[in-house]
Amino acid sequence: MAVRPPPADDGRVRTVFLGSGAFAVPALRRLAANPLVRIVAVVSAPPRRAGRSQAWTTTPVAAAAAGLDLHPVLTPPRLRHPEAIAAILALRPDLAVLADYGQIVPPPLLDLRHGALNLHPSALPRFRGAAPVPAAILAGDGETAVTLMRMDPGLDTGPIVAQERVPLDGSERAPELERRLADLGADLLERSLAGWLDGSLPAVPQAADGVVLTRPLRREDGRLDASRAAAALERAVRAYEPWPGTFIDLGDERLVVGDASVAPSGSGDAPGAIVRHGREPALATADGRLVLHRVTPQGRKPMRGEDWLRGRRDVP
Repeated sequence: MAVRPPPADDGRVRTVFLGSGAFAVPALRRLAANPLVRIVAVVSAPPRRAGRSQAWTTTPVAAAAAGLDLHPVLTPPRLRHPEAIAAILALRPDLAVLADYGQIVPPPLLDLRHGALNLHPSALPRFRGAAPVPAAILAGDGETAVTLMRMDPGLDTGPIVAQERVPLDGSERAPELERRLADLGADLLERSLAGWLDGSLPAVPQAADGVVLTRPLRREDGRLDASRAAAALERAVRAYEPWPGTFIDLGDERLVVGDASVAPSGSGDAPGAIVRHGREPALATADGRLVLHRVTPQGRKPMRGEDWLRGRRDVP
């Protein structure tokens, strides 16, 4: 992996930024404009095929780096590969900043002069791992946070440098909450950077209790299980947007649920049945009804729940 020789030093801290997803883009933009650092490389996931045309698509971070004229942009398939590590270290970075990257960072990049900082969208140690934003919505938490921590070899176990708490009102959807946390995280990074670099901002070890480890989401996570309470399923509808989405299987047909709310059970409701709730369809659950406001029938476009119900003579 060939890279250009590093430019001459100008007093700014030589920094490598690691990120892939949209959550990382505000932080990259803010870091690129910060007079304390110079970004000597951006590291992101390799391009992949996406969409119906299966065209090769770069990550949001790689696209943002191109717009900011940042180079080189390195896209190693495996960051832990010796060649990838050597290419980054050849640029003589003193600091690494990571957000929404998706790979484990090897020790040589954790041991830079100013270490490696990670922006994580959770009130650590509350939710570690791959899916902290959906996890906070699913749990019905009254608040979450974005955390700046110094990375160590563990999975989101490093000491906390700074944290910004965010109240939740129970209506948040995952994409909106992630965008909100991304902007707050960029602010937090900018406010904390000077203190981190001059040593006046310490890193405090995380608490040992209250840890929840989240895993990558799978398609099957989106199945709405009527043996659970309607309130839990409504949180899943908001948490699993856009991936994996939420759905109900009706015989051979899959009905994707885009928006829903909770209502009390009706007499005779059998969990798993689709019933009429006024003009709209509802899924009867073990506790309450999940009223379906927006759905996508299999092979069709999204529509209002009442429009879908109008053509269903099999719903009592």
